[in-house]
Amino acid sequence: MNKVPLTVKGAEKLRVELDELKSVVRPRIIASIATARAHGDLKENAEYHAAKEQQSFAEGRIAEIESKLANAQIIDITKVDANGRVVFGATVEIEDVESGKKVIYQIVGEDEASIKEGRISIGSPISRALIGKEIEDVVTVKAPAGNVDYEIISIKYI
Repeated sequence: MNKVPLTVKGAEKLRVELDELKSVVRPRIIASIATARAHGDLKENAEYHAAKEQQSFAEGRIAEIESKLANAQIIDITKVDANGRVVFGATVEIEDVESGKKVIYQIVGEDEASIKEGRISIGSPISRALIGKEIEDVVTVKAPAGNVDYEIISIKYI
């Protein structure tokens, strides 16, 4: 399987979720199953079936996170020599050339992306247009409403 890029913060967030699932959620579900079993007949025991479903979901998420971390290429952007270019993990301020509207995005892995938090996926059209560019470069992004030109205002490696 190919290595998937992941920022240090993204990897830490996954590790925290994994720890929570293993040390808090899993024991709680096991206790729920034990309690439901004590109620008797398992065929018609809704509590038991709900707890087993929760267990299945939690174990699936644990396996998914462990797989992601095992296949991750964790990149510490503060230690990357990018020579002033936009790279994975960089935080980029761009300005819409036409409207003058400015936005700031960090380019992250697929699992870390959150437009509300200003993190866009490395596979997004904006990221693909920005990668390898420098301050004052103008990039054209193919958007559903048509092409949009952005000028790179600043690049930070934080």
